[in-house]
Amino acid sequence: MRPESNVTGKNTSNDAMIDSFNKLLRGELSAVETYGQALERLRDSAFVAELAECRRSHEERVELLRQQVIRLGGKPSESSGPWGGFAKLVEGSAKLFGEKSALAALEEGEDHGLRLYRDEIGKLDVVTRDIVERSLLPAQERTHGVLSALKHTFH
Repeated sequence: MRPESNVTGKNTSNDAMIDSFNKLLRGELSAVETYGQALERLRDSAFVAELAECRRSHEERVELLRQQVIRLGGKPSESSGPWGGFAKLVEGSAKLFGEKSALAALEEGEDHGLRLYRDEIGKLDVVTRDIVERSLLPAQERTHGVLSALKHTFH
């Protein structure tokens, strides 16, 4: 086995996987923040239960990603980084334009998350890719589907 594909020791491949998981983690942290802002602004919405469930799903993914980074010997990201600004965009949309715009912005975030998972999956080894394919990506696809369906209730 080539050193860069060895997942048991510290090496560049392991560092690359930690970087990928931290990138996904930052996206999930941003999603949790974004849903929190949306739930605060849309508390009277008929969709509160669905939005809260999506947030819980993202919170579960945050925990799973943190565990994977630690398992790989890395330090999990603690903030959403630049994607935290997306939460502010959703908050502004909800304030200024209402429920429809907030749902559209949330769906855009879900679109980004789906692309991010699909982009990062190719950078992972077989073991870590399996975690993404069996747990994280299907959960992302579910929340994306929920937001897409909610957004289309306005058409």
